[in-house]
Amino acid sequence: MRNLFLIVAASTALATPALAQTSSAPHTGLRVEGLVGYDRLSDGGNQDSSSSSGIVYGGGVGYDVPVGSITLGAEAELTGSTVDTRTDSLLVAGDRLRLDAGRDIYVGGRVGFPITPATLLYAKGGYTNARVQARYDAGAASVDDHADLDGFRLGAGVEQALGSNSYVKAEYRYSHYSKVDDYDIDADRHQLVAGVGIRF
Repeated sequence: MRNLFLIVAASTALATPALAQTSSAPHTGLRVEGLVGYDRLSDGGNQDSSSSSGIVYGGGVGYDVPVGSITLGAEAELTGSTVDTRTDSLLVAGDRLRLDAGRDIYVGGRVGFPITPATLLYAKGGYTNARVQARYDAGAASVDDHADLDGFRLGAGVEQALGSNSYVKAEYRYSHYSKVDDYDIDADRHQLVAGVGIRF
């Protein structure tokens, strides 16, 4: 595949005043959230490396439990991205190759450290599988295909409770992809995301 890709980070750090808490453990239980942020995807650090940026958007679900003085959680996300890149006259004059970042599936866990009753600092890690859509056009002929990238994700963030069952969060995450189907690759992804969620 041509110079792998795209993306990384910029979003809004949500500074929201803490509202009065009605629960002694506001960062526990089942949660669902919406996510949006800045996304950057790039191929490995070789001389021909390239990158592209866009917006990541989607949602997640998780479950957190208190364990002593920390919070442990499991989570999953499904996101999309506007990141894309185009190359003209790649093989013949007038042709075009377009790569688009597709869906990204993440499954992992997190460990949180309450710094106030309403504020949680956390670190996270897990497995990510990202899809890249490819379209090649040469005159009247065109070919569409996709590839799935396997990798891992690490991140850290802060979650601010807003009352007993809602919250906002800001998070940085780094993903590294080392496999695409049966081929070895070296692709990095950086994201800065903001989220709004509710707990049940």
